This record gives sequence, C-alpha cells and structure tokens, in this order.
Amino acid sequence: MTEFNTTVEPTKNENIVKFVINSIISQAKSYEFTNIDAAKPSPLAQELFSFPFVKTIYISQNFIAIEKFTSENTSISWKDVQDDVASSITDYLNSGKPVITAISEGNKIPVTIYAENTPNPEVMKFVANKKLATRIYEFKSVQEANHAPLAQSLFDFPFVKDIFINANYISITKHPNFEWQDFVNELRGFIKDYIETGKRIFEDEILEKDTNVSSNSKNQREYTAIDKEIISILDEYVRPAVEGDGGNIAFQSYDEDTKTVRVILQGACSGCPSSTITLKNGIEAMLRELLKGKVMTVEAING
Repeated sequence: MTEFNTTVEPTKNENIVKFVINSIISQAKSYEFTNIDAAKPSPLAQELFSFPFVKTIYISQNFIAIEKFTSENTSISWKDVQDDVASSITDYLNSGKPVITAISEGNKIPVTIYAENTPNPEVMKFVANKKLATRIYEFKSVQEANHAPLAQSLFDFPFVKDIFINANYISITKHPNFEWQDFVNELRGFIKDYIETGKRIFEDEILEKDTNVSSNSKNQREYTAIDKEIISILDEYVRPAVEGDGGNIAFQSYDEDTKTVRVILQGACSGCPSSTITLKNGIEAMLRELLKGKVMTVEAING
C-alpha cells in the first residue's frame, strides 16, 4: 500500500498553490469545486473547505490545486498555512478514505478524442478533452511502458512503433509499412473507450520513479547562465509550437568552444522530415539573433 506524502509547489498565481501527491489520486478526470456543497462528490474536498480561506479546489491526476480568497477578503498568506493544508491532505489520503465517491469504477466518463495530423507523416496526434498526464512520457517499446497500462495496450497494435504522452494528447508513431487511413478510426475508438471506462493510464510506480529521477537529476546537474538563457528561449518561443505539433524539444547541452547547442526532439518531432528545416531556419536563427556571438549552430538528437 502506498504511503502518501504531499509536496507544496507555488504557481504563477499568488493565490493558487499546488499540492503534489506522490501517487495518482484521480484517473482520467479532473474536478473543480467552488464550495462545500458542490464538493459532495469528494469527501476530501469537503474537508479542505473547512479552511476558511479556501475559495476553489481543483483535483487532478496527482495533485490538488487550491485557490484562496484574495487579499481584499482575507489577509492570510499561503506561507502561513500551506504546511497545515499539506499535512491535512497527507493525513486524509493515508487514512484510506476515498478522494472521489460519486463515480463508480464501472461508470463511463464522457470523453472526446479527435485525431490530428502532424508535420511528421509517420505520427498522428490523438487529442482528448481530459488531462492525461502531468509531465512528458515517451515509450519506445512495450518493455519501457512498464507501469503505463494504456501505452502497453497500445503496443498490442502491430502498427504502433513509439508512444508519446503529454498533457491531454497522445502522439503515436507508426511503422512505415502501414497507412494511417487503415486504422486511425480504430485507434481513436480504442483510446476513447479506454479512458471512458476509467482504466488506469499510469500506475503509482511510474510516478514514484519519475519523482526520484527528477530529484536526482536536479541534484546532479547545475546549469550555467548561458544554459539557462537558452532553456528560457526554448520554453517561451519554441516549445508551445512544438507541443502543438505533437512533440517536444528539450535542451541537452551547450558547447562554449564551438558555440553549439544540442537539443533532443521527441514525439512527432523525432525523425520528422521537416525538423531539419525548422531547426536551421527557425530555432538556430532565433538563438543566433537573441544570443549574438554566443550561438552559431544547433544540432538535434532524436529522442
């Protein structure tokens, strides 16, 4: 049985704080409650509304975000109360009481899935009206998809080569000897039915493993000032467009001697015929302009 713990994470909105859990507490659906009566489907949310400063509660896959009343209504600061809230959440979860009671496991959750072409002809993007993941997951084989039941099930289809899951979409790379028109509707229907029936997308083990890896990575790597500038530019100007195409770009390294930036392309961007053009005419040109004299070349590694 999982022993729950809760980590406090501030957000860009000073009135909202995220309480991140080390385990999945809500599968396939997110919830928003604006008062204690509306929170009847969630005993946990009702308990949290006992704090007088709580305005809105959002429950998602592995976190709870809470918005407090603005300073016009209360002088309470999150720094004064966030540890008490985190402790309450942890104690509740470890008591074994349910997070959500209104929806039984057998009931279907209405889900919309639509298929979207990407610049990579080998990759199709399947977009859901529900949040599927809180971070990026990429699987190159069924073995890598251990503790990711949805990805494991998708690998049962003989045409599925790679799987990339982020936010509310799944980018699937097919083997080259198959054609999308022959099975795209079948795949869309499978994903829709899987999520609607409330099956697990990720198991607790993968979330706990990712938390440990992320923590270790932060301790082992320190970014230089130029590294941080490059990452900031990629995050602000490049990543939103890349994610819209069903992929991701991640900073790997910067060589000061050769003024070379190396990035990792994932999802639909990995192996995409147009990625080289985008890299040279878009990303490289942007970094050379914004970081004059510091960047000359951008090289890509397919994830």
